[in-house]
Amino acid sequence: MKNLLIQSVLAIGFVVTLVTATFAQNDLSEDLERYNVLALRAEESILNDSLSDETFEAIRERIAEYRAEFDAARNANAGRIATLREQIAALGTPPEGENAVPEDPSIAAKREDLTAQLNALLAPVQKAEASFLEADGLVRQIDQLLRDRQTNKLLTISPTPLNPVHWPQAWADLRRATVEIWAQNDQKDGAERWDKLRENGLIVVLSMVIGLVLIVRGRSWATKIVGRLERFGARGFGIWRFLVSLLRILIPLIGLSSVALSIGVTGILGQRGNEVLMLVPIIGGLMLGFRWVAERVFSKADDEALLLLSQLARKKARSYVSVITVAIIIDVVLTQILEGSDPAPSTVPVIAFITYLIICFALYQLGVILKGYTEPSEPEQIGAEARVSTHTKVVRSIGIGAIVVSCLTPILIGFGYLGVAEAMLQPYVMSIVIFGLLMTLQRFLTDVYGAITGQGIQARDALMSVVFGMVLLLLALPVLALLWGARPTDLSELWTAVGRGFAVGESRISPTDFLKFAIIFVVGYVLTRLIQSMLRSNVLPKTKIDIGGQNAIVSGLGYVGIFLAALAAITGAGIDLSSLAIVAGALSVGIGFGLQNIVSNFVSGIILLIERPISQGDWIEVGGQMGYVRDISVRSTRIETFDRTDVIVPNADLVSGTVTNYTRGNTVGRVIVSVGVAYGTDTRRVDRILREIAEAQPMVLSTPPPNIVFMNFGADALEFEVRMMLRDVNWMMIVKNDVNHAIAERFAAEKIEIPFAQRDLWIRNPEALTGAGPLKATKTPKGKTAT
Repeated sequence: MKNLLIQSVLAIGFVVTLVTATFAQNDLSEDLERYNVLALRAEESILNDSLSDETFEAIRERIAEYRAEFDAARNANAGRIATLREQIAALGTPPEGENAVPEDPSIAAKREDLTAQLNALLAPVQKAEASFLEADGLVRQIDQLLRDRQTNKLLTISPTPLNPVHWPQAWADLRRATVEIWAQNDQKDGAERWDKLRENGLIVVLSMVIGLVLIVRGRSWATKIVGRLERFGARGFGIWRFLVSLLRILIPLIGLSSVALSIGVTGILGQRGNEVLMLVPIIGGLMLGFRWVAERVFSKADDEALLLLSQLARKKARSYVSVITVAIIIDVVLTQILEGSDPAPSTVPVIAFITYLIICFALYQLGVILKGYTEPSEPEQIGAEARVSTHTKVVRSIGIGAIVVSCLTPILIGFGYLGVAEAMLQPYVMSIVIFGLLMTLQRFLTDVYGAITGQGIQARDALMSVVFGMVLLLLALPVLALLWGARPTDLSELWTAVGRGFAVGESRISPTDFLKFAIIFVVGYVLTRLIQSMLRSNVLPKTKIDIGGQNAIVSGLGYVGIFLAALAAITGAGIDLSSLAIVAGALSVGIGFGLQNIVSNFVSGIILLIERPISQGDWIEVGGQMGYVRDISVRSTRIETFDRTDVIVPNADLVSGTVTNYTRGNTVGRVIVSVGVAYGTDTRRVDRILREIAEAQPMVLSTPPPNIVFMNFGADALEFEVRMMLRDVNWMMIVKNDVNHAIAERFAAEKIEIPFAQRDLWIRNPEALTGAGPLKATKTPKGKTAT
C-alpha cells in the first residue's frame, strides 16, 4: 500500500511536469514560428542590403526582444533540471555486458522515469538555446551593417568649398529656400489669416508681451535675487546662488517659447516656417545653456569660478563661447532652411565651411587659454618641473584637443571630408560643454555636502568632491558615447551583455551575482566587527585572560569572520569555484616561488597569534631593535622603540630568530648598577651604604633582597655591582637614574672617592720642542713614566 501511494505521487508529479513542459513548449513554439518568419526576412535583407537604416533598426529591435525571450526560456527550470541530473547520476549507470548482474527493476524504472522528465524539460530549453544563438548572430550582423553604412557615410567625399564656382550656387539655393518658406505663407487667403488672428488676438498679444518681458528682464531679475541673498547673508549662499542662476536659463527660455507660440498662433508662417519657428526654443535653450556653463566655469567672481584664470582670460573665454554658440545656431537655422529644398551637392559644404571657420577660430582661441591653465596652488618652479594635478592635466588636454580639432576641421572640409569634420567638431564642442557642466554639478554637490556636514567651503578639498566627480563622469559616459557616434542600440547591447554577465569556466557571473556577493560580504564583515567590539569591551575584560591573549582572540576571530563572510558571499552569489581549480593550481606555483616570503610571514603571524610567545604591550628585543610590541598582524609586527619610532618586523623573524622578551608572563625584572671606589676604601662600609640605597627604592622588591657584589679589583678602582629586582622592569631606567643620584650624594657625604682614570704624558725628546738640553726621564712611585 505504501509503495502504491509513493508510485501514485510520482506519477502525478510526472504528469504535472509533462503538462507544464508541454504548455511552455507550445508557447515557445508560437514565438518560434513568428521569429522564424522575421529571421528569414532579416537574413534576406542583410544579404541584399535593401532596407533603410530605420527599417533595419526596427527589425533589430524586434529580434532583440525575441532574443531576450529565448534567453529567459533557456534558463527556465534550471534548478529542476540540475536536480534530475543529480538523481539520475545517483542511481548509477545501468549494467552492461553478458556477465553483468541484473539491475533491480525498481531502480531501472526510476531511472527511466527521471530520464523522461529530464527530456521533457530539456526539449524547450534546447530549442530556446538554438534560437537565442541565431537571434544573437542576426543582431550582430545588423549592427555591423549599420556601422559599415555609418563609416561609408563619413568617408563620402563632398564637393570642396574652396572652389569659387560653388559659391554662387550656394547663395542661390539659400535664397530660393528662404523664398519658398515665405511663399507658403502667400498661398494662404488673407481673410482666413485675419479671421484666425482676430480669433486668437488676445492670446497672441498676452503671449508676446509676457515673452518679451521675460526675455528682456529675466536675467536681471535673477541677478537681483542673488544680490538680495548676498545682502541678507543667506545660509549656504553658494548653493542658493547656483539655484538662482538656473533662472537665467529658465526665465528667458519661457519667454522664447511664449514668443514662438504667439507667432505660431497667428498663422502668418507656412508649414516649413512653423518648423523653423519650433527651433527657436531649442536654439534659445542651447544658447542659454552654453552661456550659463561658461558663466559658471569662467565666472567673474573668483570664489565662484571653476577655473581660476585671470580676469582678462576668463572674459575672453566667455566671449569665445558666445561666438561658438552663435555660429552653431546660425548653422542649425541654415541647415533647417535648406532641408527639403533639394539644394545642390556643393551648397551644404559651402554654408558649413563659413560657420565652421567661425567656430574653429573661437575654439582655437579657447584652446590656447585652456592649454596654459595653471592652478594657483601650483607655482612655477625654476629649474624643476612643478607637480601638476589631474584636474590641471585634464584642462590642458582639453585645450590641446581644441587646438588640434580647430586646425584639422577646415582642412578636412577643404578636401571634401565634410562628414568626418562634422563627426569631429560638433561632438568635441558638446563634450567641452558637458565637461563644464560636470564641473559645475560637482561644485554644487560638494557645497551641498559641505552645508550638510558643516564643513562649508572646506568640503571642496575633501574626498567626497572626487567621489561626486567620478559618479557624474560615469553617468555622463553614455551621453558622450552618443555624441561621438554610438547608436542607442549599441548602448542597449552593452547593457544587455553586462546584465548577462561573463563566463568563468562553466559558470556565468552577472552583476546580480556581484551585488549579492557585496551585500553578503558586507553583512558578514559588519557582524564580525560587532562581535569583536563586544568581546573587546564587554566579555573578555571580565575574564582572567591577559591582555595579550585577549588581543589574540579578537584578532583571530576577525580573520576567521572575514574568511567565513567571503565564503558565504561566494556561496550565496552562486559562484562556482571548481572551474577555477586550474587557475588556483597555477597561482600556487607562483606563490611557492615568488610569494614564499609573504606566505612564510602569514603562517608565522598565525603561529604568533596561537602560541603567543609575544603579546601586545611586551617589551622585546629582536634583531638589535628594542621596544614595545604595539600591533601583531598576519604579516608583520609593529614595535615602538624608546625613541618613539615604529619598526616593522616580519613575523618570520620573530618565529625563527632569537627574541628577548623582558615582560613575558610578568613584569618583574632585574636592574644592575655598577660603581667603583678608590683603593683603600673600607669595602664593608661601601657594601652597607649601597645596600641602604637599594633598599630605599620603592620599586625594588624586598624578596629577593637587593644584592651587593664586590666584583673585581680593577685597574683604577674597586668595582661593585648593585643588583636589584624590580616590581616592574619598565621602570628600569628611572630606578637606575635614582640609584646613581643617591650613590653620588651619599658617597660625597661619606667622603668616599669615586676614582677616574689618569694618565701622565712622557716626551721622549723635549729638547726638539724647546731647544734646551735633554731632559731625563724618571719613574713615578706608581710605576708610571713622567718627565
